[in-house]
Amino acid sequence: MANEATRRTFLQSTAIAATTGVALLQTPGVYAAEANNKQLKVGLIGCGGRGSGAVANAMDADANCKLVAMCDMFGDRLTSSLKNLGDSYGKRVEVPTERQYTGFDGYQKLIDSDVDVVLLCTAPGFRPIHLAYAVEKGKHVFMEKPHATDATGVRSVLESVKKAKEKKLSLVSGFTYRYDAFKRDTVKRIHDGAIGDVQTIHTTYLTGDLWYRGHENDTPMEYQLRNWYYYPWLSGDFLVEQHIHSIDKAAWVMKGEMPISASGMGGRQSRTEKKYGHIYDHFTTVYEYASGAKVFSQCRQAAGCFGDTRDFVYGTKGTAELQAHVIKPFGGATWTHEGKHDLNNAYLQEHIELFDSIRHEKAINDGESSAYSTLMGLMGREAAYSGKKITWKQMLESKQNLQPAKYALDADVPNFAVPVPGKYKFV
Repeated sequence: MANEATRRTFLQSTAIAATTGVALLQTPGVYAAEANNKQLKVGLIGCGGRGSGAVANAMDADANCKLVAMCDMFGDRLTSSLKNLGDSYGKRVEVPTERQYTGFDGYQKLIDSDVDVVLLCTAPGFRPIHLAYAVEKGKHVFMEKPHATDATGVRSVLESVKKAKEKKLSLVSGFTYRYDAFKRDTVKRIHDGAIGDVQTIHTTYLTGDLWYRGHENDTPMEYQLRNWYYYPWLSGDFLVEQHIHSIDKAAWVMKGEMPISASGMGGRQSRTEKKYGHIYDHFTTVYEYASGAKVFSQCRQAAGCFGDTRDFVYGTKGTAELQAHVIKPFGGATWTHEGKHDLNNAYLQEHIELFDSIRHEKAINDGESSAYSTLMGLMGREAAYSGKKITWKQMLESKQNLQPAKYALDADVPNFAVPVPGKYKFV
């Protein structure tokens, strides 16, 4: 089924190549004569659902890669992921006990082992230090979104991105929509002027509630790690962890131009119990641009409510809806992308392009745009937390560092509380 999905991606890309200019890649296991077809050794850091999914994407994208090392904070998570991946991919998963790493320093041991490609799929708070070490050791990287949970972390990522480019290492980020053939075509048409100059984007990410894992008798640090989504130092809050996809799409449509300021509001209405940590369950943010353009952003996580995840783009000559892949010029014919859309192809395409770049020794690196999208999400969070208008310059230079003073299961967790606008202080 996965190979068929890749085949569809390839055929869809071929069909639109003439109008989009999107570079075409071969299907998994099919390499040009000059490509290096040696076996690539993969290591996974973060063995949750997304990490296990990233391994599956890598396996399906490249016929000659092998999972040889795994790392997770908790051994039970690693063991479960290893079993499921072994059941699915057989001998292509070879992770003996000596290459199963746990604890806060496990990532260093994995990166120091004989791996070519590292998949960084832990809670986002760890992403900056994991990326820095992987680049230092000369590894190619797939890194899930978002890239940090504070501005200090984003600056660290930007420095690592620069070093990766200097070392000609490939770095692909998990902003999946940018690897979706249908959205690439739609956004290119917007960039080519199909709706004129973009004036407004309205993006929504209204979803249901999420998981809760319990473990109330653990140490505070272990408890927060198990339930990482509800703690800003680990997740960044859900605007940054989930809605960041929508924010990144807006940044993409705006050709990488960043807003000059953000204002917003948010709070907790449905997730008010202590077990839900310190994050909000809804945000509304307005991003303002030097050109006068604005991005209106809404996100919510609550059970039993209306769901909606869409992106509307309004220009001087028409409108577009990204999720539907529709463009409506004023006074012209509506364009709708032909064919059946499957977002799973984009998850696969990320890894097709990563492994293709490694094999052809033509490094690709989308880390800078991804780091800036992460900072844009953090800017919206801080605007809502504080109740203040936050400028891009302020956000980029912020000294905020949410990470703990010490990484250990018996260490103190960061001193944080549910933010109250008007009282919370932006750093």
